[in-house]
Amino acid sequence: MGELGRLEALRLAGLTAAADPGMDRFARLVARFLRVPVSLVSLLETDRQVFPGMVGLAEPWAERRETPLSHSFCQHVVMDGRPLVLEDTRAHPRTCASLAIPDLQVIAYAGMPLTDADGHVLGSLCAIDHEPRKWTEGELQDLEDLTAACSVELRLRIASEQIRQDRDHADLLLRASVELGHSHDLTDLTRRLRHVFDGPYAPSFVGLLLADRRGLWRVIDPDDVKPVETAIDRLDMDAGFPSTRAMREQRTVFVPDHETLVAGFSPEAVAGYDALGIRSVLCVPLPGGRGVLMWCWPRPHVLAVTEEAALTAVAGYVGQAVDRTLFVETRLSTAEQLQAAMLTDLPDVPGLDMSALYLPATDQDMVGGDWYDAYLLPPLPDAPQRALMLSIGDIIGHDVQAAAVMGQIRSMLRMATLGHPAHSPAAALDAVDRAFDALPLGPGATAVHARLDPDGGRWRLTWSNAGHPPPLLRTPDGRVSALDEHGLLLLGAPAGPARHDHARELPRGSVLLLYTDGLVERRDNDIDASIGQAASTLAAHGDEPLPQLLEALSHGLADAPQRDDVAVLVVRVTEGGR
Repeated sequence: MGELGRLEALRLAGLTAAADPGMDRFARLVARFLRVPVSLVSLLETDRQVFPGMVGLAEPWAERRETPLSHSFCQHVVMDGRPLVLEDTRAHPRTCASLAIPDLQVIAYAGMPLTDADGHVLGSLCAIDHEPRKWTEGELQDLEDLTAACSVELRLRIASEQIRQDRDHADLLLRASVELGHSHDLTDLTRRLRHVFDGPYAPSFVGLLLADRRGLWRVIDPDDVKPVETAIDRLDMDAGFPSTRAMREQRTVFVPDHETLVAGFSPEAVAGYDALGIRSVLCVPLPGGRGVLMWCWPRPHVLAVTEEAALTAVAGYVGQAVDRTLFVETRLSTAEQLQAAMLTDLPDVPGLDMSALYLPATDQDMVGGDWYDAYLLPPLPDAPQRALMLSIGDIIGHDVQAAAVMGQIRSMLRMATLGHPAHSPAAALDAVDRAFDALPLGPGATAVHARLDPDGGRWRLTWSNAGHPPPLLRTPDGRVSALDEHGLLLLGAPAGPARHDHARELPRGSVLLLYTDGLVERRDNDIDASIGQAASTLAAHGDEPLPQLLEALSHGLADAPQRDDVAVLVVRVTEGGR
């Protein structure tokens, strides 16, 4: 970890092969005090030395402000951890072959180690002469004092960057807690997780692996598939990877560099990470054994204490989000399956064209309360064609319980209709009202119950509205009106006003639209305005095939999170009733 710590300190110092005013000042002071033609603040990176501070270096080196290690005396200072003072570099066996002698004219050299607060030697502050030179005690003391001051400057920069990163880690935790708390499925969780990490020092990859009986499987965002996800999408639990070790041993596993990866993990892991350009990996198990969260870097990485604490906390947030998401998905699946089982297959009725749409809610477990229904009445004596019953409704509340109540009310409405000789929509709603009064069905519901009778070349619509958004009717001339006659919602209040049937003739080309409030209710829009927009859409697209009309009516709903489910039933008169 010593070399990694040194390189991390260099990174935090923020100095590289570019002029820095503070470091140039130290180089000028060295040149002035020691009366040398060349002075350098030289920092040693992995494969080069860089000069953020420089005086007197010849071209092309002055413009580049760097040299390869073949030209570096600084590397000996870093390696030894102590000053390197030479009267004539050509006479010293350790340096006589250095390319710095012919290319940079480094003949006399005096370099003092620049250190960080942990004692890592980052480079050297050096004085260079083009002639052999015996350095005096006073000159070396001056160089040592200037080196101490330069080291203090480096430590201040490192400390300042550490403080900034600590602040960034605090900001990261805040962003993560807010962002991950809004995820609504595992793919969305992965997408939000990656967006939490940004900036120049962010990991190159953040991955979520969940556990099942076979091992670990990767949660993939289909809109942002990374190479690692296609190369390694599943791992057996006994595989020799950092992630599987973290899962098996339920502890954090950190691989700081390639050497540690080779020494501690399987050849398959090494080959896989090499192919992906990964050099450092942190794997943190999620609470409850749910899986592993992993971060990858393309270079060796030093894990600071505050960074590790922040990332471990993020793993805790992710674990909570995974638990919540899986719980909600289970509930959503149950509710949606229950709802799907109860949605009606539309009957084939001569003279009528029908189509329906159902969109489940996407926010938490807000699903299950909306329904539509369509069924033929028993044939009447001497009647050439059977009448059609239509209904649409919305249970107050949106959860699995609401889906169950919805099924009960739908069935009761059918039975009340079929059990009433006149098949009156209002009478059927009155019967369901009485059931609400007698049975624990919840806080209530809204519904439109309607009947379509063939009537001498037309269809006759009879309906009753129990507190539901008004049906919309488009006449053959393209005009749309709201059938806004309505009564109280279904509350189980038998002493309330009697319900009434309303009637309207539907000539050929008429289009009737029944819908639940999920189609028109928006937080940022008045519901009457939204109903008006739906009426405009019906007017503009009412002549199109019904699937296209439904698509126009629901445009944008599937792409935005919905707090309510949506049910829509549309009927077009294609021929007159016989």
